[in-house]
Amino acid sequence: MIDRHTLLNFEVDGEKIPLIDYSRGIRNPRQLQATLSIVSSADGPYGDAFIEEGVWRYDFRTGGPGGDNAKLIEANRIGAPLIMFRKLRRNVYQAIYPVWVAQVNRREQYVAIALDDLVEVAQHSASPIEKRYAESITKRRVHQPAFRAMVLRAYETRCTVCRFAHAELLDAAHIVPDAEAGGDADVTNGMTMCKIHHAAYDQNFLGVSPDYVVHINKNLLVEKDGPMLKHGLQEMHGLSITLPRTKAERPNRDRLAARFEAFSAV
Repeated sequence: MIDRHTLLNFEVDGEKIPLIDYSRGIRNPRQLQATLSIVSSADGPYGDAFIEEGVWRYDFRTGGPGGDNAKLIEANRIGAPLIMFRKLRRNVYQAIYPVWVAQVNRREQYVAIALDDLVEVAQHSASPIEKRYAESITKRRVHQPAFRAMVLRAYETRCTVCRFAHAELLDAAHIVPDAEAGGDADVTNGMTMCKIHHAAYDQNFLGVSPDYVVHINKNLLVEKDGPMLKHGLQEMHGLSITLPRTKAERPNRDRLAARFEAFSAV
């Protein structure tokens, strides 16, 4: 736990750089391009809450995407990590670092914050809301929310196969599974896929070759079924996937080759 006085008087090389704002729940130092930290309290005044396991909703400050929220949106654009201070009680906080801005929802005026490592809320007289928060945190898989945030950002929140663009139905699909050697939580080991294509990829119904082309299992190509099979899978065969704009974030070809070999053997 960290007290408010310590956070407000934090120094770097003799220069005072407060880690939280005196009166706002967002800290945007002039020296930084993006937000440094946010403060979240389960008891309000905003509607902060879990969107899904490991992903926290953080509401914009009043004023929309400009003003204090502009650097928060910039953190999403450049993939900058920030600190989330969980307010445990008056003037007492817990630091959660790093966290990432996984998605910006301009229409509903909030950002989705992906939490990283397993975190347990510090021992104190927790409210029922804080206890639920702690229980949800400790059930998360290590690194997956951060991995999802990085991959969805790289692919501009669109399925690499079909370009479906609703984050709620998108996953970060591992090329090399995270349980295997080489299955790093690195953006080049992932692709954003909608849940249908992610499931098909995991079951080797769909493969992606090292030249970034989609391939559908030969048995599925001759099967006759409803429109989901025809339009959702068969018509994807031979199409090129949509790649991140940044070359350094594109799928690793060696990993794709290893995974495609397994797909081809089925």
